[in-house]
Amino acid sequence: MEAFVSAVNDVVWSNALIYLCLGAGLFYSVLTRFAQVRHFKEMCKLLFSPNTSDKGISSFQALAVSLSGRVGVGNIAGVAAAIGFGGPGAIFWMWIVAFLGASTAYAESTLGQIYKTEEDGQYRGGPAYYFDRCLEQKWLAILFAVSAIVACGVFLPGVQANAVGNAFTQVFGNGTMVSTSFGEVGSFKLVALAIILIVLAFIIFGGIKRIANFTQIVVPFMALGYIVLALIVVFLNIDKVPGIFSLIITDAFTAQAGFGAAIGWGVKRGIYSNEAGQGTGPHAAAAAEVDHPAQQGLVQAFSVYVDTIFVCTATALMILITQQYNVVGELPAGQFIVQNVDAATEVGSAAFTQMALFSVFGSFGEAFVGIALFFFAFTTILAYYYIAETNIAYLNRYFKGSIPLVIVKFVIMFMVSYGMVNSSGYIWSIGDIGVGLMAWINILGILSIFFVARPALLCLRDYEEQKKKGGAITFDPVKLGIKNATFWEKRFAKQATNSQK
Repeated sequence: MEAFVSAVNDVVWSNALIYLCLGAGLFYSVLTRFAQVRHFKEMCKLLFSPNTSDKGISSFQALAVSLSGRVGVGNIAGVAAAIGFGGPGAIFWMWIVAFLGASTAYAESTLGQIYKTEEDGQYRGGPAYYFDRCLEQKWLAILFAVSAIVACGVFLPGVQANAVGNAFTQVFGNGTMVSTSFGEVGSFKLVALAIILIVLAFIIFGGIKRIANFTQIVVPFMALGYIVLALIVVFLNIDKVPGIFSLIITDAFTAQAGFGAAIGWGVKRGIYSNEAGQGTGPHAAAAAEVDHPAQQGLVQAFSVYVDTIFVCTATALMILITQQYNVVGELPAGQFIVQNVDAATEVGSAAFTQMALFSVFGSFGEAFVGIALFFFAFTTILAYYYIAETNIAYLNRYFKGSIPLVIVKFVIMFMVSYGMVNSSGYIWSIGDIGVGLMAWINILGILSIFFVARPALLCLRDYEEQKKKGGAITFDPVKLGIKNATFWEKRFAKQATNSQK
């Protein structure tokens, strides 16, 4: 089974997808005139927009929900894996993916807002909705919805849970070994699993509001705490920092592990971490209450920076400064190109990060990574559930019934249990397949949307013009020639009626 999963993963994550992700980011960066740079100040300002309603959440809450999906295991274990398999140069390619991916995130999240709908008292949107309404290709919308449900409900939750289990074992050991249907499992890992399942069940039965309220507190707090620890490590070793950045940049092109390994692992782990182009961010973006779709698109572009430029870089600097890492060569398999720590240390886990912090802060640092992983992974699982729920809501217009949603809730909890007790390599491969499937469909779809209608670009220009003129910000899709944006058509008509009274 593991060999089959690995073979499928190699097909999904061929060079074609890697260069398609980079190409899509460059494509939208050029067409938006690098909005991710020009509008950086506006992104920060929009973060704290107070807009909210009974049907939608604020921009900050939407950012927190999307960041809960972006900031997860990929930022801690994923960065460690990128260095372990691709060498320090892989971090450079993660930065490139983040910079270019910010424009992709703008485009897909703006589309999520433009074509969102109001269903059962909540705002819903995402790739399935904009493929249906903009491209008018229901088959593509259904295909994405199914792939998202399978990826986020089955493939991806296990990756997050696996990293939590490994982190707990690294800090507390195995404890008493207990015989389960999954095999021998340490008692401490089972305790962590029980906590996750209980809290997860409580929150996912509460809907997007409960998820948003939880993530808006936990995600910023943990991300800030994690970055602060990283800054302490950096300042204590400030003399090493120029050399580390030089190592990252030079190794990006003369890679120890090979150029293909550096760019491949950097792009793969970068996309897994920041999710730009994957099609996950638009789900939370569509739930936000905003005055103009471009506003939430810009906020989501900023979230890519938070994820990769801040959190992933923090992890990379800690690992590289303290030299708590190995680099494994592809050929011959398993041979170390660089070996600084015990050969038995699992490359695909968070062990490098924990060892880095342990070398500076002792047991506190190691425990902090375990706690951070717990919260990062848990909030990511919540984001995955919300994405699965949104796509089930889309499919419900064709297949009525509440049973599928209940099934997904229990499947996610089962996959969390399964991922907690299995090996990292196998689980990461399953997760990569889930990410890759959504990325293929979404990136090809948003590129097709540009050639059909260009709504994301029209939206950005409209927003920029209104900002220059000053006054109230509104969005009239009909004026811009954007079809099937029925939610915004109704809202603009209502605003026009109210202004005439």
